[in-house]
Amino acid sequence: MVVANHAYGLFELAALHLSATPPRLDEARLAVDALGGLVDAVADRLGDARESLVDALAQIRLAYVQIAGAHQAGAHQAGAHQTGAQQAGAGEVSRPEPS
Repeated sequence: MVVANHAYGLFELAALHLSATPPRLDEARLAVDALGGLVDAVADRLGDARESLVDALAQIRLAYVQIAGAHQAGAHQAGAHQTGAQQAGAGEVSRPEPS
């Protein structure tokens, strides 16, 4: 039961990092990986907590993938918008004056 409580703590830690603005993906990934390692290593000895921890691990992994994907897409979109604005601005500055 003590190990299961620590595993739930890792789940909560990962969720906390994922819910930050912006999400702290590296820290969340470490907590998810630690939870996965723990559950994978001792799943057969977790007793009644086994099923809920396996489900919790699947849920937090899915949440990580969704949030990381959304964060990456948002960063990519922001970068494309910024690059487009810079190119538009550069086009205006470098336009030759009529003679």
